[in-house]
Amino acid sequence: MKYSIESEGKNFHVILRDKGEIVAESRGKDGVMEVRSPKLWEPGNSYLYNLEVRLLEKDNFDVYRMEIGIRTVKVEGKQFLINEKPFYFKGFGKHEDADIRGKGLDHVINVKDFNLLKWIGANSFRTSHYPYSEEILFLADKYGIAVIEEAPAVGLNLWNRDEKVFTKGRVDEKTLEHHLEVMRDLIYRDRNHPSVVMWSVANEAATYEDGAEEYFKKVIEETRKLDPTRPITIVENVAPKETKVSKYVDVICVNRYYSWYTDCGDLSIIEYQLEKELKEWFEIYKKPLILSEFGADTISGFHSDPPLMFTEEYQQEMIKKFVEVLDKLDFVVGEHVWNFADFMTKQHITRVVGNRKGVFTRNRQPKMVAHFLRERWNKIPNFWKK
Repeated sequence: MKYSIESEGKNFHVILRDKGEIVAESRGKDGVMEVRSPKLWEPGNSYLYNLEVRLLEKDNFDVYRMEIGIRTVKVEGKQFLINEKPFYFKGFGKHEDADIRGKGLDHVINVKDFNLLKWIGANSFRTSHYPYSEEILFLADKYGIAVIEEAPAVGLNLWNRDEKVFTKGRVDEKTLEHHLEVMRDLIYRDRNHPSVVMWSVANEAATYEDGAEEYFKKVIEETRKLDPTRPITIVENVAPKETKVSKYVDVICVNRYYSWYTDCGDLSIIEYQLEKELKEWFEIYKKPLILSEFGADTISGFHSDPPLMFTEEYQQEMIKKFVEVLDKLDFVVGEHVWNFADFMTKQHITRVVGNRKGVFTRNRQPKMVAHFLRERWNKIPNFWKK
């Protein structure tokens, strides 16, 4: 397997070590090394090599070191393949947020979160709705957690079909130029992390608008040009026939909240509505699908029989009904519950001290559904074919 380093016209000495032993090296400007019989990185088996890059310039002794992994990623038919094996995403949408420190970088909380991901049997998460700190990606590399990394493109939607967002003065050429710059910076920073297996160019944009097609076609084309090694997605919340963008991506990601934002309190409609819609997505686009958000606001300690909204029983019953549908559909390659943990939002009458859709509380205590998901996900292997 070949591994390449961009040299920008300078002479480098590149060394790849496996537990101290040199397994490949390269000198010059091409930066291409061949690794024979590589040990592959994959979720649940995070094998890492040590890469060392020395700049061969007079009076310059710059040395850069990092841990890297070797693996392949591609989409084929109904499957998402890592190292040519069908992979199933089990995990969450997350946020960089916790009590006390808020959205500040907290190394202790980051380690705690990865240990909770392992405890619950998750193998992946999406960096909703922005790139996370690079420290988190280094942890994902080490812990063997797959990451869908998302651009900070949330809010490209006015939630009013009578008002256009993709229009001059709102989301226009100036916005596009910045979006492309963000994708370049994101890929340049994080392309060497084996944990990053897919790029997401936006979350819940107004992809039904005519202007959205040209806009996102350019973003997706540039992203694919910058990194042809990873699949691309956009996270949708519109109907399958409405979007003008999903035809350009490799994986369909859909956010759905049946029995929460629609048909409030009615758990009986989830299976019929969800199965009908997901089948329509596949019939139109013939691409693998991840249910990238689903869940219910739940206040820890609230209980009710029968299940009522905001109770722990309601959250668990809702998620059970969602995943029962996912288990029946062979084109579904993942489930990401919203959200990993409760997180703070601006004060509003629709939120009770923040968003409470977490499987864990904001200080990382498990709700009832965490034990259900732990039992479920530990039974589902990372690699399997439906």
